[in-house]
Amino acid sequence: MSAPPSHTRRTRLLVPLLLLLTWLVVGGTLGPFAGRLGEVATNDQAAFLPRSAESTEVIAAQRAFRQDESLPAVVVWTFDAAARDGQGAATRALASLTGTPGVAGRPSPALVSRDGTALQGVVPLRTDLGDRLPDVLDRVRDAAERVPGATVHLAGPAASQADLSDAFAGIDGLLLAVALVTVLVILLLVYRSVLLPFVVILGAVFALGLACAIVYALADHGAVRVDGQVQGILSILVIGAATDYALLLTARYREELGVRGDRFAAVRAALRESWGAIVASAATVALGLLALLLSDLTNNRALGPVGAIGIVCAVLSALTFLPAVLVLLGRAAYWPAGARAAGERPGVWHRVAHLVDRAPRRVWAVALACLLAGAAFAPSLTSKGVPLDETFVGDAPSVAAQRVLGEHFPGGAGNPAVVIANADRAEQVVAAARDTRGVAGAVPVTASGGPGEGEPLTVGGRVRIDVTLRAAADSDEARETVARLRGALHAVPGADALVGGYTAQRHDTLETAERDRTLIVPVVLGIIFVILVGLLRSLLLPALLVVTVALNFLATLGVSALVFRHVFGFTGTDPSVPLYGFVFLVALGVDYNIFLMSRVREEALAHGVRRGILRGLVSTGGVITSAGVVLAATFAALGVIPLAFLVQIAFIVAFGVLLDTLVVRSLLVPALSRDIGAAAWWPGRLSRAPGR
Repeated sequence: MSAPPSHTRRTRLLVPLLLLLTWLVVGGTLGPFAGRLGEVATNDQAAFLPRSAESTEVIAAQRAFRQDESLPAVVVWTFDAAARDGQGAATRALASLTGTPGVAGRPSPALVSRDGTALQGVVPLRTDLGDRLPDVLDRVRDAAERVPGATVHLAGPAASQADLSDAFAGIDGLLLAVALVTVLVILLLVYRSVLLPFVVILGAVFALGLACAIVYALADHGAVRVDGQVQGILSILVIGAATDYALLLTARYREELGVRGDRFAAVRAALRESWGAIVASAATVALGLLALLLSDLTNNRALGPVGAIGIVCAVLSALTFLPAVLVLLGRAAYWPAGARAAGERPGVWHRVAHLVDRAPRRVWAVALACLLAGAAFAPSLTSKGVPLDETFVGDAPSVAAQRVLGEHFPGGAGNPAVVIANADRAEQVVAAARDTRGVAGAVPVTASGGPGEGEPLTVGGRVRIDVTLRAAADSDEARETVARLRGALHAVPGADALVGGYTAQRHDTLETAERDRTLIVPVVLGIIFVILVGLLRSLLLPALLVVTVALNFLATLGVSALVFRHVFGFTGTDPSVPLYGFVFLVALGVDYNIFLMSRVREEALAHGVRRGILRGLVSTGGVITSAGVVLAATFAALGVIPLAFLVQIAFIVAFGVLLDTLVVRSLLVPALSRDIGAAAWWPGRLSRAPGR
C-alpha cells in the first residue's frame, strides 16, 4: 500500500497539533493555580462540623455573644516552686495583651491549679488572623514569658489551629513533587522508554492545573469549599487517575501500532477500544465522590464536587492531549523499547492465565480465603475519632501543651462544653450542669467576656454557660458526660438549652459519620452496579464484581486495624476515614475490574468466553498492575503530611489498591469467571455463547 500524499498527512496532523497547542495554552495559563489553592483554602476546624447537629446550632447562637470572633489560646505556666507566687505577674502579663493586634477581648486572670504548681489563663484571639496567627501566638508567648521562674506552654484551639496550618504549609509544592517523582520513576520502569513517561506526567500536570483553576474559581465565589485535606487529596487523585487512564490508552496504542503500523489508524483503534472503559471508570469514581454530597459533614461534602471535577479533567486530558501527542510522536514515543502487539512475549501473565485456566476453583478459593481472613479483623477498627495527642504524626507543640494542661487542671480545662440557654433559667441550668456526673464546674459568662464573678451577660434573653468536664475533652468519657449533660439540661423546663463545644462537636461528628456510612455506602454500590451493567451487558457479573471489591475493602480495613494499632500506634481513626476509604477503594477498585472485564468481553465476542478470559488477562495484566502500583504510590505520598487522618487514608487506599490489583483482579475475578463460564454473563448474549 502506498503512503498517503504529504498534503493529506499534513491535514491529518492539523487536529492533533491544535489539541496540543490548546493544552499548552491551558497548562501555561492555568498551571500556576495548582500552587494557589491555599489562597482560597480554610483549615478552620469548626468548618468540619455536621450542618444540622446541636453543637453547630451552638456556634450560630454564640454569634450573638460575639464568641464567633474569638479563638481561645490557653496559656499554661508550670513552676518548680509554688505557682501562687507568680499569679500576679501572670495576670499582669495577660492583661498587657488587651487591645493589641489580633487579641479579640480581655484575657482572663491567671488561675492556680489544685496541686499549686501551675497557672492557667485564656487569651481570646481573632478568628480571621489567617497566616498572622503564629505571629500573634508568638506575642502571647513573649508576654507570658515575663513571669519569672515559669515554663510556658500554649494550648487550646488557637495553638491547635496554628499547628494544623503548619502541617499543611507547603502542601502544594512538597506533595506534588513527591507524587510526580514517584510516578515518573515507576513509569520509567514500566515503559522502559525515554519520552512517554514525561508525556504522561505532563498530561497529568495539565489536568491538575485545569482542575485547580476551576476549583479556585468556584471556591473564590463560595460555590465549593477547600481545606488542606481536600487540597491534598485533589492533587493525588488527579495525578493517579490521569496516569491510570494514560497507561490503559498507551498500552492499547502500543498493541495497535505493533499490528497496524500506521500511527493514525493505531490511535483511532486505541481510542475506539479504550474510551468506553476509561469513561466508565471515571464515572464510577466521579459519581461515587458526588455521593458524598449526601453527607451532613462539611468536609465530606467539600470533597465530593472537588474530586469529581478533578476526575473529569483527568479523563479529558487522557482522551485529548495524550492521543494528540501519540500521533505526533508515533513509534518514537516508545523508544528505545519499541512497540509490539499484546502477548508477543510469553511472561508472568501467561503463567497466571494458565494457572487460572487449569485450576480456577482452587485459585478463587485461596484468594477468597485470604480476603476473608483480613476481613475478620475489620470490626476491630475503631472510628470514634483520633485523640488530640494522635492528631499529628509526631509531638506537635499544642499537643504537648494540652498534655501539660491535663496534668494540672481538670481534663476538660481549656475546652469547656458551651451551653446556650434562656437567661431566666440560668440558675437552674447551672445547678443541673454541676449535678451531672463527670462535670467539674459550670460558670455563666459575665459582661467582662469570660466566666467569673458578676452578672451573666444576657443577649436576646439568652446566656452562655461554660461547663468544665473532669475528663479530657477528646476522651470517650467526656463524650459520655456530654450525652448525660444534654439529657439533664434538656429536661430543665423552659431552658431551651443547647450543648456545644469541642467534645459535643466530636460526639455529633461521630454520630453523623455513622449515619453517613449507612446512607452513602449503598448509594455508591448502586451507582457502580448500574455502570457495570451498562458496560458489560450483564447482571450476574456486575454483581460479582461489586461483591469482590466490597470484600477487598473489608479485608483492607482488617489489615489496617492491625497495622494502625501495632505498627503506627494509633488507637483509632477519624470518623470519616472508613467512608473516604470506601469511596476511594470501591470506586477505584472497580476501575481495574472494568479495564479487565471490558477487554475480556471484547476478546470473548471474538474468541469465545473461555479464551476471552485468558486473552483478556494476558493482554491487560501488565498495564493494570502498573496502574495499581502508580495509584498506590501516589496515595502513599499523602503520608508526607504529618496528620493522622491523611496517613490513615494513605495507607488504606495504597494497601487496598495493591490488594485489589494483585489478588482480586488478577486471581479472584478471572478464576470465578472461568469457573462459572458463560453463565457469568447472564442475561447478555455471551451467556449463550460456547465456552471455547
